[in-house]
Amino acid sequence: MTMPVRNPLRSRDSEFKVNNDPRRLDQMYSTLLGDRGPHMQLSDEVKWLAVTHKSFDHGRRGFNDRLAFLGKRIVDLQLSLALLNAPKVPLPTETHDEYGRALYHHPALETLDNLTNFTKTEAVDKKRLARLAEQYGLPGVIRWKPKKADNLRGAGIDSVLAQTMYAIVGALALEKGGEVANKTVKERILRPLGL
Repeated sequence: MTMPVRNPLRSRDSEFKVNNDPRRLDQMYSTLLGDRGPHMQLSDEVKWLAVTHKSFDHGRRGFNDRLAFLGKRIVDLQLSLALLNAPKVPLPTETHDEYGRALYHHPALETLDNLTNFTKTEAVDKKRLARLAEQYGLPGVIRWKPKKADNLRGAGIDSVLAQTMYAIVGALALEKGGEVANKTVKERILRPLGL
């Protein structure tokens, strides 16, 4: 019997190998969390869950979507606070009103113009987060199954790395509390990104 459709040949180069070594995972967490890394031990289950994408093993072992949702909210909050405390972005010159009215100015509202959607989106763009994740060694430990192992950028590794960064923040908040997660976001994500 012959198959009606020919099966494409897969080369051995296109197989993607996933990390199963807990020492390598612990090394990445130590690099990411810095000096506090060894003292902030997460449970083994949460450590692996935070670096597991839903494409790995068809999601049967759990995946990091919920942790990433929580972590993204924490990063958004800390980003907003950092932008509010940043120097004021210069605005175009004010135009004079024909009726002699003046715009209301208050010192507490001076940096509010920093909080635009564009500013927030550009600050934690998935490509910028992916580059930061690469510095911390995340590509070597994330668990996912790309469509094409020979073209990871085309398969969406930037999105997977950004989601994993958010998931790790969510895992810290879940197991160590919001204060630790907030401090980690400020020191290990926003500061290296220049905020």
